[in-house]
Amino acid sequence: MAPPGDKPDASEEAMVAKPEGRPISNIVIIIAMQTEAAPVVNKLQLTEDPNSMFPPGVPWVRYYGTYKDLNINLIWPGKDPTLGVDNVGTVSSALVTYAAIQALKPDLIINAGTAGGFKAKGANIGDIFIVSDCAFHDRRIPIPVFDLYGVGSRKASETPNLVKDLNLKVGKLSTGDSLDMTPQDETSIIANDATVKDMEGAAVAYVADLLKVPAIFIKAVTDIVDGEKPAAEEFLQNLAAVTAALDLAVEQVIDYINGKHFSEL
Repeated sequence: MAPPGDKPDASEEAMVAKPEGRPISNIVIIIAMQTEAAPVVNKLQLTEDPNSMFPPGVPWVRYYGTYKDLNINLIWPGKDPTLGVDNVGTVSSALVTYAAIQALKPDLIINAGTAGGFKAKGANIGDIFIVSDCAFHDRRIPIPVFDLYGVGSRKASETPNLVKDLNLKVGKLSTGDSLDMTPQDETSIIANDATVKDMEGAAVAYVADLLKVPAIFIKAVTDIVDGEKPAAEEFLQNLAAVTAALDLAVEQVIDYINGKHFSEL
């Protein structure tokens, strides 16, 4: 942001203005897990980039291609080089979002993925939510003002027409770096008024807001956090079926965006 009284430079003006000045044409999709990303890659017929545009040594993977009138880049954080598991969580998602925005200058970020849902807020297995607000639930800093910084509440970009026309549910998202939920987390999640819980969204929202890129969040419910089954067991049980629902939702959202200005969403 330019200092008060100073005019923003041309690149800053372009980043803020381009979603309104012409139809959306350049989209970056951030997806944390290979299981979640693979169906979208196949559906949109994206190609893996063999020559990484990212710094040497990082495991991040880029898939790219053209879908209808849209230039699509899907970024998956890859696998931990030592343990071989997906690089889930806020650190990896923030890093890849920052790197992708710097390299690709997208008109729009889409963070798609699975999430836990709360039956008390009306969530069911397989539900697809468009996120209205993102916040953290495990950054507890009990000092005035720092407490608000820890929660880090941010609004997602508003897409009322998309939500209405595709008949999607809307809910608030709470993000933390643990799959389970401690009593302290639960208190914070309730305070965040969250319907869904994940491990990436608020970190993506932070970077997108920092760099002034519109962002929308598509979350598919794999497990009921306030239900009877352990979260990890239910997550694994439903992952394949819910990932298929997520894939369909992402395709529907991309189809809807095609040819539109951001203000039309």
